[in-house]
Amino acid sequence: MNKNYYAIIMAGGIGSRFWPISRTSHPKQFIDILGTGKTLIQNTYERFLKICPKENIYVVTNEIYTGLVKQQLPDMTDGQILTEPVMRNTAPCVAYGSFKIESLNPDAAIVVAPSDHLILDESAFISTIEKSLETASKNDCLITLGIKPSRPDTGYGYIQYTDQVLNEDFHKVKTFTEKPTLEIAKTFLQSGDFLWNAGIFVWSAKAIVNAYGNHLPDMHEIFAEARPVYNTDGEKNHIHKSYLQCTNISIDYGIMEKADNVYVLPSEFGWSDLGTWASIYDLAEKDYVGNAVIPADKVIMYDSSNCMVNVPDEKLVILQGLHDFIVVESNNTLLICPRDQEQNVKQVVADVKQKFGSKYI
Repeated sequence: MNKNYYAIIMAGGIGSRFWPISRTSHPKQFIDILGTGKTLIQNTYERFLKICPKENIYVVTNEIYTGLVKQQLPDMTDGQILTEPVMRNTAPCVAYGSFKIESLNPDAAIVVAPSDHLILDESAFISTIEKSLETASKNDCLITLGIKPSRPDTGYGYIQYTDQVLNEDFHKVKTFTEKPTLEIAKTFLQSGDFLWNAGIFVWSAKAIVNAYGNHLPDMHEIFAEARPVYNTDGEKNHIHKSYLQCTNISIDYGIMEKADNVYVLPSEFGWSDLGTWASIYDLAEKDYVGNAVIPADKVIMYDSSNCMVNVPDEKLVILQGLHDFIVVESNNTLLICPRDQEQNVKQVVADVKQKFGSKYI
């Protein structure tokens, strides 16, 4: 196992599209949302244990989730749990992890991944990451993983690539497009040179630190100034103060769309970003009429089909004459909505917060 390989797991989001199961106090990355016996962050951590030494894995999360990380990943030391005092999108979180690792090991190659993705083909994922880390170690490049699209999905970002290659398989990126319309997504699929953006990145510590210098110089300055305090008792206090100065911007907008040394590796490893209840429904086991029930112990269905049902173990639920619906209960809240209108959940959460405050959020 290569001592220069590191992983940063991003685990700061609140997963509002999975409300009411995902709450601000206990978001989806800390939930066994697929009923597998392990939470999403536990699965992510265990995948990276097969790629780099356990002391080289870092989790960046909101300070309020420190206890959850320690409880679910007991092998992690305090120094491996990097906490954010506020949410500032992905660019500051990636900067924090990358600058800290660079100060420890200037020869580091780093993979950055969200904590809440599903990977069905683990061996293909591991070989893809190892190949990317090796390429990043030897070249001044920023690598993103692209997934071969199977449908014109409007919920994903798309990456267009050229024929120019690095190390045979890594294609120069031409454009990034965020969540296109259905018509545009169809043309992307037909053209054959677009991939879904998996939101998984690989680079050397040197390359990403330089990229911040070139494209987000203010952020570069904030985290470069912290070099004397990384891996000391003063780190947390210093970072928490300086974090408040960070711009709220994603790594995609802040760096990947601006840099000219970005490459994409077309990949296939059974990936899903588990962004919506529809994605859970697609992946869950279903009965002969298309109902996905997690857990299924006390749910009785009559003349009902193609429903996604997620209710507490102890709750007896009877559904009759319900077709193509999402039924979710958690934390004293019941949500029932048509499967094709689940994109409204974010708005529902906003309305509930306005009407009842944060009690149910």
